[in-house]
Amino acid sequence: MSTGSETLAAEYLPKLRRNLDDVVLDFWLPRCLDDEHGGYILSFDRTGEFAGNDEKMIVTQSRMLWLFSRLTRSDAVDGDYLAQAELGYDFLREEMYDDDHGGFYWSVSRSGDVEKPRKHLYGQSFALYGLSEYYRATGDEGARDLAVDLFETIDDAAKDHEHGGYREYFEPDWTQVTEGTTYLESIEPDWSPKESGESVLDPTLKLMNTHLHLMEAFTTFYRATGHETARERLHELLDVLTNTVVRKELTACTDKYDPDWTPRLDDEDFRVVSYGHDLENVWLTMEAADALDVSTRLFADLHERLFEFSLERGYDHDHGGFYFFGPLDGDATNRIKAWWVQAECMTSALRMYESTGDDTYRDVFADTYDFIEEYHVDEAHGEWHSGVTDDREPVGRKGAEYKGAYHNGRALLECIETLESMAG
Repeated sequence: MSTGSETLAAEYLPKLRRNLDDVVLDFWLPRCLDDEHGGYILSFDRTGEFAGNDEKMIVTQSRMLWLFSRLTRSDAVDGDYLAQAELGYDFLREEMYDDDHGGFYWSVSRSGDVEKPRKHLYGQSFALYGLSEYYRATGDEGARDLAVDLFETIDDAAKDHEHGGYREYFEPDWTQVTEGTTYLESIEPDWSPKESGESVLDPTLKLMNTHLHLMEAFTTFYRATGHETARERLHELLDVLTNTVVRKELTACTDKYDPDWTPRLDDEDFRVVSYGHDLENVWLTMEAADALDVSTRLFADLHERLFEFSLERGYDHDHGGFYFFGPLDGDATNRIKAWWVQAECMTSALRMYESTGDDTYRDVFADTYDFIEEYHVDEAHGEWHSGVTDDREPVGRKGAEYKGAYHNGRALLECIETLESMAG
């Protein structure tokens, strides 16, 4: 390994480990564990006090299951997280699974009463991700069977064999929803002035974001099971995420598509680039290619140009860190620095440095992490702030409908393991 990489590992491994153990995990444990009903409680204000929402939604329940399972499987952390993973797995299997039709309900009450029964593939993808990682960590054949059943249910009910990819939104019996509202919001942050609730998104749209997380889930599912259909579908999703969703004249991605994959650029709100999703896409397509034994060199130019666009339009060269989003033809307009964007971008930067040896990515990783440690990390109460304003002031809650320990916990763990690998 080069002297630069050795220096990077020596400087940042202790910081990453302290952040994961003392800042993130110490905040969530045991605070998030619902020992009475199972699963995880995830609603907390800026100081870590319960913020009033005990609804359990499939996305964040599954993300926390994934994290505790991944920690169980990792040699990079001390401690045993199996009991925490089992708590989440049992709740998903017993309270959130639809025994009649397969798949998982969108949300239930704290005790497991169904509140929102419809099924969106965004939620199903994280259920598959969590179940697959739990099986990898435990070897529990029941978890494997449930993951296989979920994958095959998704593929039977939602696969679009005419246009490719997947239809996304369904009634409990897997009848496609074609009009009205959808549970899936545009992942509005909890500091946004927009009220939470159901979105008016056309439920027939295909979203880059949903297919990105299907690819993430299929990658782990295929690694866990070797399911041959999953291999075929993962190849297709890798093509979607490296080709279909990329606006090639800019080398940036957009999110909204008609069922035949015609990009929806008629609405100004759709003509935006999410820098965090674009750079998350970089390292998740690396993971998918690796699982398929496909050389990542096939995507090297794409990855470099996606990074170039986000660095030019959405990166704070003065203070470090990435903004939330901006238009296709201009600089960032939402200049909040969201916790998840910093997490995904620093992971992507380190993976790009490992892949290319280009010091640009090393510096972006270091500067983004330094920004996180100075402005996102809350030394007084633990965890990361949801967002940091352009004036570098914290906003948002510590735990919310979409905010658990998945993005930052995963990023810290992945960066620890990457630096350890680079150090031999």
